[in-house]
Amino acid sequence: MDKNVWSRLSGPVKVGLTFFLIAVVLSVVGILRNPDIPANPQSILIATAISGLTWGLIAWAIATAALDVEEEIEERDGAPLE
Repeated sequence: MDKNVWSRLSGPVKVGLTFFLIAVVLSVVGILRNPDIPANPQSILIATAISGLTWGLIAWAIATAALDVEEEIEERDGAPLE
């Protein structure tokens, strides 16, 4: 990935993409290590899509929520007390 593109991404997007890649690698390793799962392109694609998208989306959502909470706390603490 181009460093310029990576630096323009927000923190939650970086977290989501990182977890997406980790999940894809782990699903491929799991398919290749398990002799009961056929290692054909269709099963690899389905497993990587389900695991990668699920982990990526959930990680992005958690990171976005954490960032929103931090911003709200910063706004609250910076404002005068009522």
